[in-house]
Amino acid sequence: MARALTSILEFKSQSILKLASTLILKMVNVLPSTMLQVHVFDLLCPLADLISSKNLQVAMLCSATMTVILTKLSSRQEREVWKILDETKAVDRIVHNIKQFCIDEKPIEYFQEMASVLSKIFWRWPSFRFCAWNDSDFLNVLDAVKLIPENSMKVAVLQLYSSIGLCSTGAERLLENGEALMKMMLCCMDSSNTDSVRIEAFKLARCLALSRRGCTRMMNICCEPLVKAIINAMDNGRSQPEKFDKNQLSVMEEACRLASVTYWSGDHHIHFWKDGVDRLLIDLLLENYYKIHRMQHELSLNDLIVIVQKSYNANFLLSFRPYVWDILGGLAVNCAENINHRMHGNELQLNVLVICACFSFINLVGTLRQVSQKGLKNMSECESASRAVLMMVYSPCKYIASLARSILCEILKLYDKDYVEYFLEILKAGLTGNKFGLPGNLQIVVSLISLACYCTLPTYRELIIKFQGMKTVVAFIMWWLNNPVRLKRASMVPHLRDLFNERSCCIPGIEEWEGEDMILLFILWILAELLHHLTDAKIPLSDSLENFSKVQLIQALEEICRDSYSHGSRWHAARALSYFGHFGFPSKLGKRIVKLLGEKEHSDLKLVLINQEFVHVHEVILTTSCPLLLPPGKSAPEEKSANEASTKSDLGRNATKVVHLSAHVDQQSLLKLLQYVYSGYLQADESLVKKLKIFARHCKLEPLVQMLSRRCPRWGVPLPSFDLTPALLPAGHKLSNLIFEASSTRQLVNWKCSSCSTLVPHLHVHKVIVESSCDYLRALFQSGMQESHLQMIKVPICWESLNKLVSWFYSDRLPVPAFGCVWDNLDSEDKYREIQTYIELCWLAEFWLIEDLHEECYQVVVSCLDSSRDLSTKVIQTAANFSQWSLAQIAANYMAPSYHHLRNSGEFDALDNNLIEMVRAASVRLSQEGSIE
Repeated sequence: MARALTSILEFKSQSILKLASTLILKMVNVLPSTMLQVHVFDLLCPLADLISSKNLQVAMLCSATMTVILTKLSSRQEREVWKILDETKAVDRIVHNIKQFCIDEKPIEYFQEMASVLSKIFWRWPSFRFCAWNDSDFLNVLDAVKLIPENSMKVAVLQLYSSIGLCSTGAERLLENGEALMKMMLCCMDSSNTDSVRIEAFKLARCLALSRRGCTRMMNICCEPLVKAIINAMDNGRSQPEKFDKNQLSVMEEACRLASVTYWSGDHHIHFWKDGVDRLLIDLLLENYYKIHRMQHELSLNDLIVIVQKSYNANFLLSFRPYVWDILGGLAVNCAENINHRMHGNELQLNVLVICACFSFINLVGTLRQVSQKGLKNMSECESASRAVLMMVYSPCKYIASLARSILCEILKLYDKDYVEYFLEILKAGLTGNKFGLPGNLQIVVSLISLACYCTLPTYRELIIKFQGMKTVVAFIMWWLNNPVRLKRASMVPHLRDLFNERSCCIPGIEEWEGEDMILLFILWILAELLHHLTDAKIPLSDSLENFSKVQLIQALEEICRDSYSHGSRWHAARALSYFGHFGFPSKLGKRIVKLLGEKEHSDLKLVLINQEFVHVHEVILTTSCPLLLPPGKSAPEEKSANEASTKSDLGRNATKVVHLSAHVDQQSLLKLLQYVYSGYLQADESLVKKLKIFARHCKLEPLVQMLSRRCPRWGVPLPSFDLTPALLPAGHKLSNLIFEASSTRQLVNWKCSSCSTLVPHLHVHKVIVESSCDYLRALFQSGMQESHLQMIKVPICWESLNKLVSWFYSDRLPVPAFGCVWDNLDSEDKYREIQTYIELCWLAEFWLIEDLHEECYQVVVSCLDSSRDLSTKVIQTAANFSQWSLAQIAANYMAPSYHHLRNSGEFDALDNNLIEMVRAASVRLSQEGSIE
């Protein structure tokens, strides 16, 4: 029947098409998903063609049918369906239909059907989102139709906006001039709307806040009204929640999900506290809080704990508890340092919330031994509750931290169970090398969080040390580094599992404070806390390491700091290093630059101490990394005319300026501080720490001050990086003594330098920086030959490659393509040109002896080819032209499965014979491995 109806869809008669479309819609609605999968491919092609039918009824019926099919679609068929949608240009047609909606004055139902199917497509396939957020006309249509008051239209528009906002770049585009959109979204959150409209409005806000940048932009537009809308929706639970229907509870749940933006720092925290979020969270946790409030002056802390426990157990809104813990944890970890909640009148509420969190945490810890479904659910809530307690006991707000620690200690005494040995046994079990699986991972995470909490309580911290906790922790870190278990929190706890996390795209990874390294993060957190206690108690660390030397541990921590681990892991590794006299974040660039410290070569500044001792430094590095070390107005060289700047004579550059430092600065402190300025990392004895802290504070080097103070890093705090790119800005051009020109400047028009009159596109750089990372340039400048005095070097690469090269020289970070929906929607020629720049850089890095850059460029090319294998034919020839044979082999391997097709189609005609043979050999190997079907 399905095949017959599919054939009828090819008829020209509009009446027959309308009848067939109606029957197909009824059929896909009643067919079970398993039976429908068989007919998906046959149905989608004609439906995609008819979605642009001039007969509105046919177009609407086909759109509705596609929506049902995509809703029931199996994930196994997504790739094949994506190909059909791509080949039939279905998305382009739907976008066109929506843009024509206002022009042709089509019925509202037409827009709803088109918007519904487009939303479904955007939810499943990120690559299609680009054609929506990159189309100004399309967004203008959405701006117009969002004002239509019908509830069904509001739902359709909100869903479409949400599906676009799943792309971080799309969300930013929506928020560029987002005042009108935010106003509409907030209106839809109001209780006067239907539950379905309110749910979609909260979902849209969540999509826009998936990234830190998106959340900040949204809050800048509508912080206070948005927080009020969240509070009002969550407030539904105060009166007779047992009478709520499913939709009302869904509204509350979406509001709770959105309230988790408390994990992002910002002004919205002020409004959450101001609007009474603490009392609201209590009402979601407890029955009859008003009784506790009435008796507050008569209750001791222990009495309060007992009463709260009884009320907590009577509450039935269990599914909301994980959200409450996440909201509470976010509020605690972002609370200002000196806020006194007693003065603000919410002391009792905080007491009750902390008691609830600690009670839930300790009560649920016993479920760690269970692996049943109920045990897994309890462990998930335990993870959320323990995380909230962790955020409170380490809160930057002294009042919250002190209160949480005292209450946790009291509840542990009340239960008379500390579980310390059990937590350590779970860690030891992980050292066997077995893969944990989901229950095991949850046990590990909850155990680590629990131990981190216990480290704030002297009695329990001493128990951890007594049971050889330090030895277990160090062994676990070493084991993890060799057997990394990477997982995101959203994959472990049920309340975070949804399409928002699974289907989002283009979210920058640099925002990940926890990322996939949550196990490593928490074990390092424990290590730093234990080291702090051992240092204070003057306990020899060697007694706790046993199987590992101090040097091994330091090397492991340094590797974590400089590698691509999450920001939180690197912060806690750096804090742990501070107890060994190592402060900061070691990096490859810093390791190269610090070798220049004290060298007279290329130095243009001499820092002189009161005793006339001095050190040669480089003004460009001090100006970039620590400008306050230089006296104001004396750090910049004398102004030169535009002609002088462009022709450059070395004579004035060789003059060394002298800066006399204060009598308060001693040589040891100065050299150590300069070590940090030149590398972002220093080593110092304990006797120097106090002096360095004063010096660093005077120079406003806040990250160094924090590490010298050995304070626990605040959750989400940005990671400081050793970065000299500010020296490339116009202000840094005054200190430049070298110009790089590219051999090719294609498509570069109206280029103009802000610092000189040279018309050829170029970059002002600094010999001291570029030669530190390039043996070739160092040898050139130190050769003593005529070339060593060059003031301009023509680099044999294109302009785009040159910019990437210089960026790497100054930051040790190679700019990479924007993978995601942007990359997926570039045409083949643009992708190829992008890949070509990295192949060119591979060649130059090999020629200039820059191994690290070569490896990074190589990996980028491989990643690009992996996502765009159709470019392999062009890439293999380009790689061969640059003698990059390893890249040519990668391209040949990607071409191998299609060897016979490529040979017969004539695509090999432009390739050299040796390259064709390389592909043939790869095809033979693949065939022998049995991989060709």
